[in-house]
Amino acid sequence: GGGGDGLPPPRRAVLRSLRQPGSDVAGGDGGGGGGEAREGELIDQALVLWLPGPRSFTGEDTVELHTHGSPAVVSATLEALGRLSYHRLAEPGEFTRQAHANGRMDLTEVEALGDLINAQTDAQRRQALAAMGGGQRRSLEAWRGRMVRALAHTEALIDFGEDADDVTEAALSSAVGEMREIRREIEAELEDGGRGEAVRDGVRVAILGLPNAGKSSLLNLLARRDAAIVSPIEGTTRDVVTVSLQLGG
Repeated sequence: GGGGDGLPPPRRAVLRSLRQPGSDVAGGDGGGGGGEAREGELIDQALVLWLPGPRSFTGEDTVELHTHGSPAVVSATLEALGRLSYHRLAEPGEFTRQAHANGRMDLTEVEALGDLINAQTDAQRRQALAAMGGGQRRSLEAWRGRMVRALAHTEALIDFGEDADDVTEAALSSAVGEMREIRREIEAELEDGGRGEAVRDGVRVAILGLPNAGKSSLLNLLARRDAAIVSPIEGTTRDVVTVSLQLGG
């Protein structure tokens, strides 16, 4: 009800009435709002999107329910879905795992998505989005393609070197040179000083100094709040004060 029956057009948001399921597919105490859920009882007016596979996040048929965000509405919606025998709550990361299993995401994109979800700074967000856009995957695939070609030239020389005029020692020398260049590129990528890890995980910095050197004042200045007590009396700050900051992205 509330906008028509049946499935909505694919990838188009439509307004639908969400109601408690009937007794033929659910039973027992509905619990919505502390009382027994009645069959057909209105839960909410929600936007519904029907995303048929494979053009969905997981590559499978998916329905999205955009409800109002109150705890009562969310709880009643989840409880109504839970009363259906063929529904259950997804495990943490299950949608991403299904997307990977169905070929919608590779491992670099899965890792980047986790970084994006946990991003707390602009630099972390930008780095995660770049990886999700396929930058890391393209670099790895380019190395792999060059390695496969070098391997093909080497195997051709081993198998047919004595019988084919176009398979020469020069081809082997070219393959060896290519592999050395790939090795240099990989080493350069690995020897970036850990910048990628520093952006993703952050940098831990300790402020050390003599008593009353201004450590607490510096911390408060960086934090832009009174994170530590400032006093002319030595030894006022005795406990470790930890603050998470975003400085320059």
